[in-house]
Amino acid sequence: MQTPPRPTAVSPGPTADPGRAADPPGAGRHASRPADADRPTHLAARAARWSVRHRGLAVGGWLLGVVLAIVLGSMIGTHTLTDADYSTGEDSRAQHILADHGYVDAASENILIQRATPATDPRVLLADPQIRSALTDAAARVRASGVATALRSPLPVPGASTDPGLVSRDLRSVLLTFDLKGTEDDPASVDPTLDAVAAVRAAHPGVSIEQFGDASADKALDATVGKDFKRAELLAIPLTLGILLAVFGAVVAAVIPVGLALTAFVGALGLVAFASRLFPTDDTATSVMLLIGLAVGVDYALFYIRREREERAAGHGPERALEIAAETSGHAVLVSGLTVAVSMAGLFITGLSAFTGIAVGTIIVVLVAVLGSLTVLPALLSLLGDRVELLRLPWRRRAARRGVGYQAHLARPGIMGRLLRRPAPVAAVTGGLLVLLALPALGMHTAEPGIDDIPKDLPIMKTYERLSTAFPGGEVAAAVVVSGADGADVTTPQARAAIDALRSRAVASGRMFEPVVVTVTPDHQVARVTIPIAGSGTDGESVRALHTLRSTVIPATIGATPGLRADVTGTTAGSADFNARLGGRTPLVIGFVLVLAFALLLAAFRSALVAAAAVGLNLLSVGAAYGLLVTVFQHHWADGLLDYTSTGAITNWLPLMLFVVLFGLSMDYQVFVLSRVREAREAGLSMRDAVTVGVRRSAGVVTSAAVIMVAVFSIFATLSQVSMKQLGVGLGAAILIDATLIRVILMPAVLTLLGERLWRGGQSGPDDPRRPDLPAQPVGTVGTRPPALSDRWAMPPG
Repeated sequence: MQTPPRPTAVSPGPTADPGRAADPPGAGRHASRPADADRPTHLAARAARWSVRHRGLAVGGWLLGVVLAIVLGSMIGTHTLTDADYSTGEDSRAQHILADHGYVDAASENILIQRATPATDPRVLLADPQIRSALTDAAARVRASGVATALRSPLPVPGASTDPGLVSRDLRSVLLTFDLKGTEDDPASVDPTLDAVAAVRAAHPGVSIEQFGDASADKALDATVGKDFKRAELLAIPLTLGILLAVFGAVVAAVIPVGLALTAFVGALGLVAFASRLFPTDDTATSVMLLIGLAVGVDYALFYIRREREERAAGHGPERALEIAAETSGHAVLVSGLTVAVSMAGLFITGLSAFTGIAVGTIIVVLVAVLGSLTVLPALLSLLGDRVELLRLPWRRRAARRGVGYQAHLARPGIMGRLLRRPAPVAAVTGGLLVLLALPALGMHTAEPGIDDIPKDLPIMKTYERLSTAFPGGEVAAAVVVSGADGADVTTPQARAAIDALRSRAVASGRMFEPVVVTVTPDHQVARVTIPIAGSGTDGESVRALHTLRSTVIPATIGATPGLRADVTGTTAGSADFNARLGGRTPLVIGFVLVLAFALLLAAFRSALVAAAAVGLNLLSVGAAYGLLVTVFQHHWADGLLDYTSTGAITNWLPLMLFVVLFGLSMDYQVFVLSRVREAREAGLSMRDAVTVGVRRSAGVVTSAAVIMVAVFSIFATLSQVSMKQLGVGLGAAILIDATLIRVILMPAVLTLLGERLWRGGQSGPDDPRRPDLPAQPVGTVGTRPPALSDRWAMPPG
């Protein structure tokens, strides 16, 4: 039996709502089509239809899936990246040579012992009774802790080798160094040695005694990061709920997006554990997952619920309102989520493990959020119906159950209408401003943050500063890995002479220092020469020292000795090689993302001009964000404002990360605004009027979504790590620019300038058989019964 035809949109008449303007020409051309006609429906609509008919299965399956993912993921554990996984180029080659020859890099620790005044010479310093007593006591207590090995002391003490180079040039300080048992990636607990040093400090009040090293710094950083993220979680959820309450005016409607986003994130964490068997991950990936997962999960649900509520306010029944939301916002969520996933997939091209872990985690959390928005959300909205408005805020009145026609929007064009009368100058001025904002990005300098990523006000960093002053380069060392051709012995007189020459020339350069430590592997085929270098490890001084070592010192010593070769590893070498690899792959990643984003937009809107315009606007948005990032973080004017100390560099993984994330996220707004513009254009409006209506009808939800994203990202700008501050500021600034200058001003001007050419080459308008069968504008006003619903959308009772 054929279902009743849909009524046409109501024209003004005796029974029509007098406050509603007339429909545009062609608005009712689909009115006579049967509800079950063979109209095309998007995947999002089919998913929503299934979820509505199987509400219990959709909601219960989602919750069960989340629980299973996190339980099973916890059982198998998450594989994390090792230090070797981050390396590339010469740095990676050096580390593999060491590993292949049985060298185990341990977590090293230093005990700094200082007297109040300088001695006249090293012998006087070492003869100081307080220094000798503290040094002997520290060595005994650390050795007794049971977790320390390879002790080195400037004085002969039991259980330690003697190294005269552990006396500072300022003649105030001596070092006791040791390694923790285990490996650098999995060391023994540092706590027993920290307790031992605390006891030594209490027993020798006449001298200063402090500990710093790999494990103690990691412990302090982990504690700080843990507090940071706990604070971020406590702030992000209430802040997001508050914004959603302001948007919806009802508690239930506000809780749904947050609950959906959080369950998506938790479930994604469990799935990442499985994926980490192939793509190990790290803490940065988890941070980015939380950041992106919360932002997109809330935004996708917000877009969907707002459209469903809008259609209900227009007079549609619950089923029809949900159908329209699925065909429009649901489809836009799908396109947007796929674009984010495709953008993140570009990171695989780098071949760098640090990026692949982030890419996998972000792709998983975004796709899980999309799945929830397309299945669980329609089921919940179907189940709740108008009860989604429960617990409405007393000062928020329920929206009037009447639609606002296109002509009503056009009758009040406001600022948008005035801007679109002169689209060319508006586009030129706004585009010029964005180019000016992007110009500082030309001077961007990137570096691995290293120790500089830790907040300077932590006690451990105060110790580091004193240690670096007393022993320049002591904690920033380059490791030269000397190996023989075909397994040649590196302990021969010729090889020893070359290593001695390396040591002498390095120290004579003025950019490298004593103590130079030589360690030979048990098979005598590899020697590791550790040379302290100037700078913080990733700053200009360290980079220049590395260049001197690689281009001058090594070629004149090891390189001039037949049968020997040298590869440099260490923090500075790793950062330099990482940047070199990244610089070579970045154009490929950018090209991949641009081409795939263009293809997705072309498939979604069937217009090459629309896709090209969207890609171009996104590039402007990303460029402006880069410029702001450089302006803020490569200079010192914002140090006090953001509570950090500028390192003069942007974290090396951040620019490419920002590009792929921002390119994906900004597509949210592109897709939703363009979808509204296309709806209006297909209803028969002129291009300029369609832009006005589309932008105005999407302005509220886009602004709300942007406010949520900016709020969440801004929380990350308050975290202690400089890299997280940069991530938060970069993302927040870009979304703010995108939702204001781009979507509200530049994009409407560009669309108006392009005019009808946007849709040339493909069908447009109400007779396009490829578009969803939607009303041209809100219907269901006074005197009009809600349209009949297809049997395919029939809901279960209740």
